[in-house]
This record gives sequence, structure tokens and C-alpha cells, in this order.
Amino acid sequence: MNWKFWEKKKEESKNKSFVREWADAITFAVVAATLIRWLIMEAYTIPTPSMENSLLVGDFLFVSKFHYGTRTPKTILQVPLTHQKIWFTEIPSYLTWIQLPQYRLPGITHVKNGDVVVFNVPGLSENNYMVPRDRWIEYPVDLKTNYIKRCVAIPGDKLMIKDRQVMINDQPLANPSKLQYQYDVVAKDEINPRNLTALELDEDDYRYNGRTQDGRAVYDMFLTNDKVKELKDLPYVESVESPLHNEPESNIFPQSAKYARWSGDNFGPIIIPKKGMTIAINDSTLAFYGKTIKELDHNNDVMLTDSTLTIAGKAITQYTFNQDYYFMMGDNRHNSLDSRYWGFVPEDHIVGKAFFIWLSIDKYADFVHRIRWSRFFNLIR
Repeated sequence: MNWKFWEKKKEESKNKSFVREWADAITFAVVAATLIRWLIMEAYTIPTPSMENSLLVGDFLFVSKFHYGTRTPKTILQVPLTHQKIWFTEIPSYLTWIQLPQYRLPGITHVKNGDVVVFNVPGLSENNYMVPRDRWIEYPVDLKTNYIKRCVAIPGDKLMIKDRQVMINDQPLANPSKLQYQYDVVAKDEINPRNLTALELDEDDYRYNGRTQDGRAVYDMFLTNDKVKELKDLPYVESVESPLHNEPESNIFPQSAKYARWSGDNFGPIIIPKKGMTIAINDSTLAFYGKTIKELDHNNDVMLTDSTLTIAGKAITQYTFNQDYYFMMGDNRHNSLDSRYWGFVPEDHIVGKAFFIWLSIDKYADFVHRIRWSRFFNLIR
């Protein structure tokens, strides 16, 4: 009997070719990375300014899957470590031949008011932003486009925005410390780019609109309260104003001129759907919830009119929601495409909790100042 069984393994390993060893190593790395990405944590980057100044364009962050519980995969025929397309191509990275039911593993907490959350945006148009309509794709839930926003309302909450202040169940929700809005800024002359850089304003934060008849320079700027105070103290700045958006906006959710003449600054009240919540079916409730019931609440064969709901051929007079929903908003309140425009986020679209920043790159800075060292390993609040 050969007691030195390890010697055979050692001999076998010596006989492995260089290619075989590399193939084994790469396979192990891909499997390990895929499991970590699915179960524990995934890397994301911030591509747009909708969360500024809390999160900046060029922030790289890790998103925790275990906080809210990992979702089991729905689309299993997919190139590992990809999302919608194979890297650097327009080739789809997945096949929809097999679609599994989704479940969520137990988490250590639940989504709370004020959490910064990554989720799959529900709407078809949002998933095909800047894509011609004839090329729109209906992605599976787990491959829809990832958004990152702040959860302002959880299931069952009554949400209202009154003169920009978010109210939850008739109480003001604490505002993020770096919340910002759009301002009209008038200066005596064009502001030197070096002064804008000194104010930590980049091209995502302002737009030059030209001059008034008397020669003053006019800007649109997205500013925090602190930046507003800094600008007002500058001798060459004449005014910094931000008028309320009180006029009803046609593209505001739920796009109902009869029941929701709202704007981004004055919105609601509206109840966020909760699993088990029952509503009567009529023209007003369907104005707020009809699209959600039809497209997101796991129903088949839904027929919807302005005042009637039919599911699987049966007329419905009362409806009970099948899952929880959330209301998400960007901290850059006047430069964010969020739930005020496309509606509720279902529980099965929640990806994870934004955890911490591991790298931050300023694309507008010179080479020496390109990396924002001060943001490294900052927890996201």
C-alpha cells in the first residue's frame, strides 16, 4: 500500500502544462469572483450626477448584498461577471432560454428611510435611455439597468413633498447633509474657470447660459447650502436664487392631470404600496397604482382601463399587493430621474445597500489631482 499518497499528486502537478495551470487558476478566480459578487459584495461606479454631492461622478463603491439579503439568480445563462452586454461590445451577455423564480436569502437588516440603495430600475423606457424606441429591450429583472438613489419612503408610508421638504407620515424626513438644488446665478462677468474649480464646481455642476441685455453673466448651478453661502459672499456674484417649481409637470408620476397635478418640488400625498395592502379599484386608485399592478406585481393577463381592472378574465373590485415597494430620490434633487418621474421600486428589484467608496476619480481634474484621495474608504450615509 502506498502511504505516500501525496507524492502521486505532486507528480501529477508537475506534469500539468503551463496552459492547464493557467486555465485552472483563471477558472478558480472566475468562480470565486462570481460567488463573491452574487453573495457578498459587488463593485459599482457612479456615472451621473444625480446623487451629488453625497456621491460624485467617478466614485467607485462596493454594494453589500448581505445587508438586505442576496437575491437568487433569475437569468442563469450568462457570461460570468457581466451585466447586459459582453465587455466593450454591443453583444448581449445572456440568454433568456431559462428563467428561474427569484427568492431572497435572509439579510441582516431591511431597507430603511434614508438608506442609499442600488436597484434595478423598473421602467422599460428608463432601461433603454437614449436608445431609439425601435431598439428597446425588455430585460429580465436581474439584468435591468442599475440605479443608485436614496430611499425616502418604505412600504406603507404616506409620502408628500411640500416646498421641497420630504414629509413621511406628516413628519419631515431628515435631509442629507450634502443635498443640492438648482440655482439661477447672476455674476457681473463670466466666472473664471479657476474660481469655479476653487469652489469645487465642475462641468456637471454648472451651465453657462450667456449674458443679460446689460452684460451680466447667467448660470444654472447645482449647489449645496454651503456652496450657496460661499457664492453669495463673492464680490462678483450679484444673486443666487432658486425659485420653487410649483407648476404641474406633465412627466411627473403618475402622469395624471386629473389626480396628480404635481411637480418635483411639490408632490403627493401618496401611499407607498405594501405587501398585503388592499385598495378599492376605481379611476383614482388606478391612476396611482394601475401601471404598478399590471407591470410589476407578478400578475398575468392584466387588462386595464381608466376605471376597471381585469386579471385572468376576472373583473377585480379590490386588489391586494403581492410585494413591497419603495420610493427613491436622488440627492441632487433638480438633476435626478427618480421615483417622482417613473414610480415605485418593487422589492424584487432591490440589489443591495451602498456600503463604502474604494476609489474616486475626477475626470475633469489634471493628472496630479485626478484621484480624490480624501474619499477613499468613506462609508456611504
